[in-house]
Formats: sequence, C-alpha cells, structure tokens
Amino acid sequence: MKKFLFIAAFFLAGAANAGYVYAGQWGTPGPGNGQLNWPTGVDVAPNGNVYVCDNGNYRVQYFTATGSFLGKWGSYGSGNGQFDRPYGVAVTPNGKVYVTDFWNHRIQYFTATGIFLGEWGKLGTGEGQFDGPMGVAVMPNGNVYVADARNNRIQYFTSSGYFLGQWWGFYSPFGIAVTPNGKVYVADTVYQRIQYFTSSGSFLGKWGKLGSGDGEFVYPTDVDVAYYGTVFVADGYNHRVQYFTATGSFLGKWGAFGTGDGRFNDPRGVAVRPNGKVYVADAGNNRIQYFKRSRQIKMESGDSGESGVEPTSLGRVKALYN
Repeated sequence: MKKFLFIAAFFLAGAANAGYVYAGQWGTPGPGNGQLNWPTGVDVAPNGNVYVCDNGNYRVQYFTATGSFLGKWGSYGSGNGQFDRPYGVAVTPNGKVYVTDFWNHRIQYFTATGIFLGEWGKLGTGEGQFDGPMGVAVMPNGNVYVADARNNRIQYFTSSGYFLGQWWGFYSPFGIAVTPNGKVYVADTVYQRIQYFTSSGSFLGKWGKLGSGDGEFVYPTDVDVAYYGTVFVADGYNHRVQYFTATGSFLGKWGAFGTGDGRFNDPRGVAVRPNGKVYVADAGNNRIQYFKRSRQIKMESGDSGESGVEPTSLGRVKALYN
C-alpha cells in the first residue's frame, strides 16, 4: 500500500509540474523560401499548418507542423497583398488569414494560400484607424480584435472590418488572444503585465510586473490561450515563455538567452495547438521553435495530449477552432 501511495503521489506531483520540452525548429537568416528575417507573429491553422509573419522580409510564409515550406506571399509596399512590416497573424477555422500591416496602419486578410480578400484602416486615432497595429485575434463569431499599439487601445470589428468598439487602459499593447467563452487576453507590453477582459472590454483581471522572477515580465510581446485554459506569454526581454492559469497563477516557464535548442533571443510570438504543442517566433534567432508537454497529462475531457488527435469541440486562441 505504501508503495502504491508513493507512486500515486509521485505521478500527481509530476502532473502538477508538467513542463514543456524542445521538439524541433526551422529557419535560418535570409530571404529564401523557409528562411526568416525577424519573425514576429505566428499562428496555427485547423489543419496544423503554421503561418509566420516574416517581418523583415515583408511577407507571410506558411509551413507544415514540422516546418516544411509550403508557400509565401507579400513584398515591400502599400498595395494589396504588400506589407510594410507585417507583425501579427491569425488564421480562422474557415481558412481566412488576418495580418496586421504595421507601418501601413491597416489590417489585410487573405485566403489560406495568400489570395487577397480585403483590407481596412489608415493612420489616425479615429474609429477604425490605427497607429502601428500589432496583435490580431478572431472570436468564434468572426469578430476581429486588434492591438492598436501606438494608440494604446484595443479595437474590434466584424470579419470584413466594420467598426464595433474599442477600449483603452494600456501602454503599447503588442499581443492579443481570445478564448472560446469570449475572454480577451492582452499583452500590455510597456506596463509589463497581462490584462484580460470580456469580449466588449469590461475589465476582469491582470497580473505581472517588471522583473525576472516567476510571473514577472520584461516586455511581454505576445499571449495565447490553450483550449484547456492555460495562458502562454512570450516574455520578450527575459528570453523565455511563461505559462499561467486562466486567472494568472504561475504554472511554469522555459527558456533563457542564447542560440541553442530551447533558448531564445527576444521571442515575439507564441501560438498553442490543440494537441499541446507550443510554437514560438524566436525573432532574434530568425527561427521558429516548437515544444511539447513533457508527459501526457489529461488536462480535461477531450484533451489528446501528444497523440496528435485534435479535439473537436474546443479550440485555441488567436483564431479559434470550432
């Protein structure tokens, strides 16, 4: 009996502290297919393909789940399908790809293979205008949420760009994510914290402060939420990823400054796949790294651990699965 109790206690302790381990990477510096120049936004489509804002190459590239190059679009400019520093990306269940076009102060959206569908926005402080849009996320109903960084606000729109609302209370918000039940998480970057809200902007809570300890940040640049509720934060200048409960209790972290496996140089984007894999845009190292849970932990009903079988009723994130 004592042996059984010891094993049970050991398993439960391990489950409570289950971490994330390095699983793979891709990308080298350059302008070629599969090469990257300061990748920022990252998101995962329902079929597992990974979309990356290749910021310094003024384009979007997309890959298989393990990094095989599939396609690209974009070039420098202000025309349809061109970019001046694309920063954030969100992929919807029906395959639309929304991209924040930072210095063109607009949102563009495309098919899954990069065919231009539409755009909205221009430089300004009015409704539907932007000054350096960065993060983008899409609710299950199709509404699009944008971190309007230099205007220090969040704006949200219909899927085609009709203005619906906005709220303030930030200092240069970089990243944004939404949950299936309508919560909105924001990486409030210069205030060194995460805030979360209802879908219409009513304040629900916050956590974080400047520092390098657990639950502290130095320029958090992005946030994403797993379907089981865990919140992942790209802690940019601490060169790590931290993760928390839905209300901000610290759960774990990984990463440090460097170029080795599992190390980072200013991670700018984070995206979580329903099977638990976490993709990180390691901007300063010009690569994408991905990680998996260190053991198969049943987070809640329907979780498939690392089996690769996607849950069907719950989803992630920046562009939610149905």
